[in-house]
Amino acid sequence: MKIDPRNMVWTREPKEWGFDGGYVEIMTEPRTDLWQRTYYHFRNDNAPLLQIETEEKFFSFVVKAEFDSKVRFDQAGIVVYLDSENWIKASAEYENEKIARLGSVVTNHGYSDWASTDIDSSIKTMWFRLSRREDDFCIECSEDGKIFKQMRICHMFEAKDRISFGIFACSPEESSFKARFSEMELTDCKWLPHDGQQPDEDI
Repeated sequence: MKIDPRNMVWTREPKEWGFDGGYVEIMTEPRTDLWQRTYYHFRNDNAPLLQIETEEKFFSFVVKAEFDSKVRFDQAGIVVYLDSENWIKASAEYENEKIARLGSVVTNHGYSDWASTDIDSSIKTMWFRLSRREDDFCIECSEDGKIFKQMRICHMFEAKDRISFGIFACSPEESSFKARFSEMELTDCKWLPHDGQQPDEDI
């Protein structure tokens, strides 16, 4: 099912943004980010998010992200945002003229982590796929929208029933860039049930 951006809701609406048919454009604002405590000890919770809500426990969400990032930490991607202390984000984050960080952050109960891998900074388009199986999530990425590679499997303690998910873009330093999101789609869960070791009896 294609997602109409007009049916999505802003959390912290940016000053400059636009809808045109099936895509959304966000112009980021300086000093915007999502991060909680870990290592850096600061707390940032002011990135703009465009999301929809669902109680569906099994689904996949796909989006194409295009980004003209050019300053350190500029980032654009997908998000599951429950509240300021419980969320997931996955993005391509600019580091310098040579590399960017393709990574994900999971924040449970107010503490963030970060898992990443380096990619060439010339890459300015990435598809992301978020899959939910109850309160567990799988994040994948693709450079062509066809072949997806696993980035991460994670758990969200507070994702019990209704959740909000969608897109985000931000610029933690003194920067601003345009991010464009398109081809947003909700599908059956592409993250298939585990075929291997069975769960422990007490789980």
